[in-house]
Amino acid sequence: MEYRPLGRTGVQVSKLCLGAMMFGEWGTKDHDESIKIIHRALGAGINFIDTADVYSHGESEVITGKAIAGRRDDIVLATKVHMPMGEDPNQRGNSRRWVIREAENSLRRLGTDWIDLYQVHRYDPATDLDETLGALTDLIRAGKVRYAGHSTWPVSAIVEAQWTARDRARERFTCEQPTYSILTRGIENDVLPTCARYGMGVLSYSPLAGGWLTGRYRTGADAEGPFSAARQALANRFDLSLPENQRKLEAAGQLAKLASEARISLIEMAIAFVLRHPAITSAIIGPRTMEHLESQLPAAGIDLPDDLLDRIDQTVAPGVTINPADNGWVSPALQPAARRRQPR
Repeated sequence: MEYRPLGRTGVQVSKLCLGAMMFGEWGTKDHDESIKIIHRALGAGINFIDTADVYSHGESEVITGKAIAGRRDDIVLATKVHMPMGEDPNQRGNSRRWVIREAENSLRRLGTDWIDLYQVHRYDPATDLDETLGALTDLIRAGKVRYAGHSTWPVSAIVEAQWTARDRARERFTCEQPTYSILTRGIENDVLPTCARYGMGVLSYSPLAGGWLTGRYRTGADAEGPFSAARQALANRFDLSLPENQRKLEAAGQLAKLASEARISLIEMAIAFVLRHPAITSAIIGPRTMEHLESQLPAAGIDLPDDLLDRIDQTVAPGVTINPADNGWVSPALQPAARRRQPR
């Protein structure tokens, strides 16, 4: 397993990061089986685990904590805050009140004294950046968090946060976690070069495009099957009646042919593609089963040749996301209420 620097922190992390979203109610409900998967990943050289408070409403953090007991010092542990954790309107978001409270909750569920990378799961334009940075700075200076990061932030907020940290003497964000795959390349335009300019690590998620690059979605194949609750909630990304998803289906078929000609699996090619970008530190793999993990681990040893990368670019052009709904961040400025004057 290759290890890479996490931005300019000096921390070395494995090029594959184990995503824990599928451990718990959302995926593998058996805790012992989830722990076996985590231990297999650690045995393969992965030293980086990413989870979040919202994954199975804290259950993923509990399982992760059980799995790393006794080997905490050898693991770079990341979790997140922002998503709703209850009906109370203050049990969510990026306020100082919630960030500090939920950090304590995550520490308890994880069974650890510190979080290596504490990430703000989404940007909230309604919360002052200095408010959030101040809370994260206090957590870092108290020794409860080592580094701060964010996930799926627009480039304008990434830049503003860096300047705010400098101007207010706050700890700065050291890492961004965006979605990135062959089918979802929008961040190549601005997010990735901006992160590189500020010396930030990039921990990208969904290299298999939510399953589109596993081979499950193929023209003429039955892709209806049972869907997870999370996937059902994102129907616009999977509804095959939509023209954007039909284009994804066509691209996935072409990419499968390229992988076959290169004598590797589509899964391996998809993950290796993400890892090839110079701005990417680590790609998150999110297996639900041991079989999933075993199919993804070999990608760490694959270096795609330039001619294959050129053919991938011909299938999906650089900087293009085929279905914009896959980008993760949708600006609230595009909502009707933001674009239209209120009637008098």
